[in-house]
Amino acid sequence: MEVFYPLPAQEENDMTTKMAAPMSNLYIYIIFTVFIGYSGKLHIKPLFTVYTGPYYRLSRKLKAPKDSSDPKELYLNHMVYSGDTKWLPIGNQADVFADAKIGPELDIVMHCVKGIGKDHAKFSPVATASYRLLPEITILQTIEGEQAERLKRCFSPGVIEIQNVNARKVAKVVDSRLDACSREVLRHDDLKNLVKLGRVWDYFIFSVESTGILPPDVLVTEAINVLISKCQKFLTELDTAEMD
Repeated sequence: MEVFYPLPAQEENDMTTKMAAPMSNLYIYIIFTVFIGYSGKLHIKPLFTVYTGPYYRLSRKLKAPKDSSDPKELYLNHMVYSGDTKWLPIGNQADVFADAKIGPELDIVMHCVKGIGKDHAKFSPVATASYRLLPEITILQTIEGEQAERLKRCFSPGVIEIQNVNARKVAKVVDSRLDACSREVLRHDDLKNLVKLGRVWDYFIFSVESTGILPPDVLVTEAINVLISKCQKFLTELDTAEMD
């Protein structure tokens, strides 16, 4: 986000803006652009830029309490939200829709299309998705005292805890899921043979990050439904193949 005030006159193919933002007379603009040949000034071209704004002017309330420090009581329009944006065309963005001549007519019906990531990546509601197997950490024999403390430091926080057993400090595995699998314990000659590192091969941990279009729990549910439908289709194909 860049803050500009005021904006100079627009040009057809190029518009240069300079930075300035006095708080008593503030306007905010958001500019999404591709910077080509950046030379210290912001060159905005209609071909590469979507220009939105302005939002609001920040001003002080005339009857604001003098002893208040709450921005809600002191200022008007001090909170700016993404929903306040307004598209402002640059150059010929608002003018050129079709190059028509005398005689032809335009009869247009526009549709909003719901797509899926299989059609194009732009439709995918998932930002980042990954999975890993559940780590499995097994202590083969009792580790206590100074060795227990070092063993705890070899793993991510929360994986190993020190418990008092008969007035002795003994290392116990409490949550192997938190392990980052650094295998640091293998660097210690006196510990590497006392611990077994592995994976639970039928336990998958998925991490799904949403772009914001759908909540992550909805994404996972929908993905499972798609997987179920594919499995059902596969079983149907098997039954059909056996009959043939």
